[in-house]
Amino acid sequence: MILFPVLSVQFKTRAPGAKTFLQVIHARFGFVAHVVFCFFALLMNFMVTICLLTASTALLQALVKDASGEYCVIIMATLFGSYSFVGGLGSTFYVSYFNTVIIFICLLSFTVSIFYSGENGGSFKAIDFIYEKVYCLVGPQNNEERSYITFWSEGAIIWAVQGFFATASITFCDQASWQSRIAAKPVQGVLGFFAATYIWFAIPSTIGTTLGLAYLAKTADNNNTMLLDSGDVDQGLVTVFMAQSTMGLAGSYLVLTMLIMAVMSSGSGEVMAISSIVVYDIYQTHIRPFKKTRGTGHCVLCGEVKPREASSDTSEKYGEDHFSSKVCQCPLVSECNACFEDVKKNSISKETNQQKIYKCQYHGDYRAYLDSLVSFKSWCILWVTIGLVPVGMVLQVSGVDLNYVMVCGFILTTPSFPPALMAILWSKTSALGVIVGSVAGLAGGITANFITASTYEGGLGNFLRNTSQDYSVLAGSTTSFGLSLLLTIVVSLLTNKIQSDKDGLVEWQKVRDIDNPLNPWNELFKEEFPDLKDGEKPSYDELDKVFRTAKWTAYIGGAISLIIFIVVIPGSMASMHVLDKEQFRAWVLVLQLWAFIMAAIVIVVAPVEEIIVIFRQIGANMKNARWSLQTTNAKRSNSIQDDGTGVDLVSYNADANGVNA
Repeated sequence: MILFPVLSVQFKTRAPGAKTFLQVIHARFGFVAHVVFCFFALLMNFMVTICLLTASTALLQALVKDASGEYCVIIMATLFGSYSFVGGLGSTFYVSYFNTVIIFICLLSFTVSIFYSGENGGSFKAIDFIYEKVYCLVGPQNNEERSYITFWSEGAIIWAVQGFFATASITFCDQASWQSRIAAKPVQGVLGFFAATYIWFAIPSTIGTTLGLAYLAKTADNNNTMLLDSGDVDQGLVTVFMAQSTMGLAGSYLVLTMLIMAVMSSGSGEVMAISSIVVYDIYQTHIRPFKKTRGTGHCVLCGEVKPREASSDTSEKYGEDHFSSKVCQCPLVSECNACFEDVKKNSISKETNQQKIYKCQYHGDYRAYLDSLVSFKSWCILWVTIGLVPVGMVLQVSGVDLNYVMVCGFILTTPSFPPALMAILWSKTSALGVIVGSVAGLAGGITANFITASTYEGGLGNFLRNTSQDYSVLAGSTTSFGLSLLLTIVVSLLTNKIQSDKDGLVEWQKVRDIDNPLNPWNELFKEEFPDLKDGEKPSYDELDKVFRTAKWTAYIGGAISLIIFIVVIPGSMASMHVLDKEQFRAWVLVLQLWAFIMAAIVIVVAPVEEIIVIFRQIGANMKNARWSLQTTNAKRSNSIQDDGTGVDLVSYNADANGVNA
């Protein structure tokens, strides 16, 4: 998430009209590469959905007495799908905020309950009590002095590498992430990414230092015997168990609330992401495109070359008559009176639930086509939701748990990360490079995982256990990433056709041409470029100047954040071996302080900032309304005729309609 702001600024500068990395892949590399990355994108969404289904059904079964796995799967699938139908992408921004507020309230409740209430509450008694209990436990074999209270852990280092590859592929290759993140404005988006990084870090660290440590302390009271077996731990049931143990029924309700809020928002995002890929990247692009254009630079509406692409070389080669007949003549949607009438009439038809009819000869068919895609997407959401049920049933039968999916599943998606990144950042990336890199990385990662797993007792016969061993996963992750990165670079260097800076600009022009003719991306920059004529687009250098603040914010903020998370925090952790009581207390208090500050930002600062923006907009609207009224009155007074006939109604009505428009 720290690195994503840098990528998002580059993405916005080079492909301001694109919404996903799949559009960039298709524009730059064509059909085969696009199909390959559609596969990886769907695989990524499938893996994340499996994680959500596995975790949510396990938690729900633990919270609800006698709840069967099948019943829980149906409940979760219904939640995912119903929220997608009712909410949609627009509402997820608001609902996700309220979900985050509820999650932080629950986290703070757990913290206060465990550390600052009860007979050991107050001052640092609870922290010291937990330290004394956990200190006596015998920890994992590869931990320093076999202690739980140490950061010197071989397993933790391996998990850090695994976690990097897993989260990198999720961050950069998940359609559910892109569809929300690219919607943000440049500066606000960059600041939002950094805020999300620090806020997110507070959640797992708070759970680990409250419920996780409390579970270990409770284990010490149970004659050093774990209260849950390894299968329950792998399913993520420690949180449920400790919430029930420390807070009783209230704790169960808190965990259930957190579960519903988290998976409802995330799960619906994955359902919408899968539907979007099926509809817009597969159906619209390859199965039923509106117009089969002849490449970049051609109009989506008529299929002819856009006026900007009509070069003098083309004119000299074919002659002026041929040239003028082959250039797009479609008017801009902002200048199309027929479109204005269509939108006006159909807004009334929508209120009365009537069928939309478009009469514009240029844009009408395309509007109807997009409406059909929206309808098709609704059906896709339904199909995907129904499809989650058998997937969940298979997971129940297979015995696959959350831990296995998290550590092994993302070996399959990691190979798509380097090519996707380089497609946005490097002009010399070639189609063959991204195809070979991603496919070879996938094959190499699986092979390395299987070879390493076969060296353990039982070999591949004990498939689930041995393929999820630390070194099996490490071998698979590093091989898939390294092979993908290496082959993408080498093959691209051998096969790219970029010979000059001009060739590079031509290559990036392919992604600049990604646009929606009904909502062209240059309209987003009217405030930054007030002198732009209708239909004229700012150049790359002009966009680079607009995004300069966001770019430097991303660079500086990214560097500072990387230093904090890669140098400062790990360095301070590595400087301590087995923690003494003062070090343990300091660590827990720092994480608690972090959580409380982030909770204050989420609960207080975010709504205050939104309220300020709303009042500013209200003030601007009132100012514009007063100006419009003054203009109308001035025109009305000027329309009084000298012959005593009164108001010129034609002039007055025209002015009033103009103000309304």
